[in-house]
Amino acid sequence: MRLLWSRALLATICAGVLPVLFLWWQNTIPGSLDNAAACLTAAGRITGLLAAYLLLVLVALMARVPWLENRVGSDVTARYHRALGEYTVVLACAHAALIIAGYAWQTGTNPVAETVDVVVDYTDVWLSAVALGLLLLVGTVSARAVRRRLSYESWYHVHLLVYLAIGLAFSHEFAVGTDFSTSPRNRLLWSGAHAVVAAALLLFRVAVPLRRSLRHGVRITEVVAEGPGVVSLYLAGRDLDLLGAEAGQFLRWRFLAPGHWWQSHPYSLSEAPGPDRLRITVKDLGDSSSSLARLPPGTRVWFEGPYGAFTARRRGRHGSGTRPVLLIAGGAGITPIRALYETLPGRGADLVLLYRGSRHEDLVLYPELAAIAAHRGLGLYPLVGPRRSPGQDPLRAENLRRIVPDLAQREVYLCGPAGMARSARQELHRAGVPRRRIHTEAFEF
Repeated sequence: MRLLWSRALLATICAGVLPVLFLWWQNTIPGSLDNAAACLTAAGRITGLLAAYLLLVLVALMARVPWLENRVGSDVTARYHRALGEYTVVLACAHAALIIAGYAWQTGTNPVAETVDVVVDYTDVWLSAVALGLLLLVGTVSARAVRRRLSYESWYHVHLLVYLAIGLAFSHEFAVGTDFSTSPRNRLLWSGAHAVVAAALLLFRVAVPLRRSLRHGVRITEVVAEGPGVVSLYLAGRDLDLLGAEAGQFLRWRFLAPGHWWQSHPYSLSEAPGPDRLRITVKDLGDSSSSLARLPPGTRVWFEGPYGAFTARRRGRHGSGTRPVLLIAGGAGITPIRALYETLPGRGADLVLLYRGSRHEDLVLYPELAAIAAHRGLGLYPLVGPRRSPGQDPLRAENLRRIVPDLAQREVYLCGPAGMARSARQELHRAGVPRRRIHTEAFEF
C-alpha cells in the first residue's frame, strides 16, 4: 500500500507539469517559433516555468502534511525532495542560459555582454539572479560529498534560503514573465498555488505544532545513559495518547534550553508511547545531539508530529492469520525497531529480531530487548563483528535463511545506516522476499 501511495504522489507531481506547459503554450503567439533564436528563448521560458513549479513542489513535500508523512512516509518524501531539488537547480540554470543565448542570438551580441545588459537593464531580473545564486548554494551544500562534512544545523539553516529564493523568483515572474505579466488569470492561478503551499506550510509546521506543544506541556523528566555516547530522554506530558503516536514513528523535537531552542531534530520513539510518557534514545553524532545528555529535568519540549509510516499498519495479512515478522536493526535504527519489537503481535518464532553491531557495546538497549524476548518468548539474535568483506557479512542471504528458514514468507522491517540497509535489501531480495514486504525507514535524508 505504501508503494501505491508513493507512486500516486509521483504521478501527481508529474501530472502537474501539463498545466504548467499549457501556461506557456497559450501565451505563445502562433508562428513565433520560426527561427532558432526564438526557439531558444521559448525553451528558456519552459525551463523557467518548470523550475518555478518544482520549487513549489519542493516546499509542499517538506510542509509535513500528515497524509504525506504517514501514508507515503517521511523518508520517501525526503528522497523525492532531494531528487527533484537537483532537477530544479538544473532547470533554473538552463532557464538563465537559454534566455541569454536566445536574446544574444536575436541582437547579435556576445552572451557575456547580453548577460550584463539583461541583469542591468531589465526590470527585476536581478531578483532572479539572486534567486539562482541561492539555489546554487543550496544545491551545493546538498551534494552528498559536501553534506557529509556539514553539521545538521548548518545544512538546515542554509536550506531556509530556499524560501527567500521562492519569494525573489515569484517577484521576477510577475515583473517580466511573459506568461504572467499580461494575463490576470494566470497571475491569479499562480498566486493561488503559492497561497495554498504557504498555508500548508504555516498550518502544519507552525500552527499545529504550536497548539500541540502548548496543549500537552511536554517536559524532560529523566536523562539515562544507555551506552557510550547514547542517552535516553524520558518525557512526560498531559494526554499524550491524544497524539495518536504509534510504535515506529518519530517526532521532531525542540528543546527549550540555551543552545537548543532554535533548532529541531527528528528522533524516533524508542518504546511504546504511553498516555503520559514518551521516550527517545539519541546517539551522539557530533552535532547538538552530543549535548542532550546535559539537559536538566524539567526542560520544556516543543515538538512536531508524530510522523512516519514505519508502523504495524504496514504488516500484510494472508487468510485469517498474520504473516510472521523479521526485524533487522543496526546503529540508531534500533530505536523504532525496539518499539515495534515491544508492540507487534506474535509469540515465539512469529517475531524475530536480528540486531547488527560491530561490537557488543554497540548493541544499545540490548538488556531491554532481552527482557522483552524472555517475557514474550520471541526470537532475538545479536549479530556482532566487523564486516571485513561481503562474504563475511552476517546479513548475507545464506546466513539470513539459516537463522530464519521461513524468511521468504515473512514481513521484514529494516532500519539502520544507509549502507547496511541497502546491502540488506539486496540480500533479502536474493533470499526471495518480495519488495512489497520489505519495509524500511531511512535516517540519512
